Amino acid sequence: QAEEELREDCAKQVLQLQEMGRRERLLRADLRLARQQLESFKTRVMQVCSPAVKGVAGKARTEQQVIEKVKQISEENKQSHEREKHLQEELSSRLSKEKEVSANVKAFEKSLQDLQ
Repeated sequence: QAEEELREDCAKQVLQLQEMGRRERLLRADLRLARQQLESFKTRVMQVCSPAVKGVAGKARTEQQVIEKVKQISEENKQSHEREKHLQEELSSRLSKEKEVSANVKAFEKSLQDLQ
């Protein structure tokens, strides 16, 4: 009976590890997206601030338009940084939990082997 309980616990831990791996992959994808958004932000700032950039119908942007655009992009950048920071923290937390679960699985496997 103890052996069966250990096997069930081990199976649960393995499922938990697989789910954590799936979530980690999703978090990494979100992090890549956040980085891409940050790169896009940098590109747009360069375009907005470049004197060669023209506004609608080939007219040069006014100073106020550039200021407003920079403010908008700056806010998007701030949100991207906050999202990236949050994703990094969540990823770090998940990795720590995954290590803990992995150690538990190893302990369960050792206990199972000892019982056999």
